[in-house]
Amino acid sequence: MNTAQSIRDAVAEVQRLREESRLVPSIAIAVTRIKRFQARRFAGSYADLLASVDYAAATRFFLEELYSDRDYAERDAQFARIAGAVEKLFPKDIAQTAEALARLHALTESLDHDMARIDALDPSDESAGYVRAWRSVGRRQDRQGQLERVLAIGAEMIRLTRLPGLRTMLRMMRGPAAAAGMSSLQRFLEAGFDTFGAMTKQRGRAERFLQTIEQRERSLIGLLFDAEPVACETELQRILGQAR
Repeated sequence: MNTAQSIRDAVAEVQRLREESRLVPSIAIAVTRIKRFQARRFAGSYADLLASVDYAAATRFFLEELYSDRDYAERDAQFARIAGAVEKLFPKDIAQTAEALARLHALTESLDHDMARIDALDPSDESAGYVRAWRSVGRRQDRQGQLERVLAIGAEMIRLTRLPGLRTMLRMMRGPAAAAGMSSLQRFLEAGFDTFGAMTKQRGRAERFLQTIEQRERSLIGLLFDAEPVACETELQRILGQAR
């Protein structure tokens, strides 16, 4: 499957899930609560990095672009319109990063909607509802795959920032990208390049950042699947208490 078709398929899956939310308001409400909870959980898990001079920008990038409760409808619409143009307009490496982002987004939406069909997260006891929904959905391999895709996008950003001239080329793409209706994708790519480019100036910093993400997320995934529910709820509440 080529890059354009992969992007179209991913966007189509997200649009299908959004239509379900439109038709079933209770699912839409639950999805919103789940996304907000997850964004707060990420902010709590990485409160130390958000307060760090070395890692704050990269952590905010992950929080805002990959773990956010933000509505990505505009970016999805752009992806659907310009899937074919991505391959023609951007260098191959960047087009593949766009494909990876679209596929990650589709997987994330699928997991969130599966949880939303099970539990709307009672505001009075969100942690317990989250654990119930997580375990009822299962899909452990997909959870691990979701993390692996996040890490792969981060690793690719690190690699791309080290390619001579690519950042300049991307900056020159602003006009053509805007004319082609790809401003949202352009913004994501530039933010990623600038964030990881700054980290790679110090040897090993970017790699340590991704290692930290991997260690903490794998630990949480294992906890939510294997520990007693009360232990999961207690840990989630502790993490949320650290959120800024």
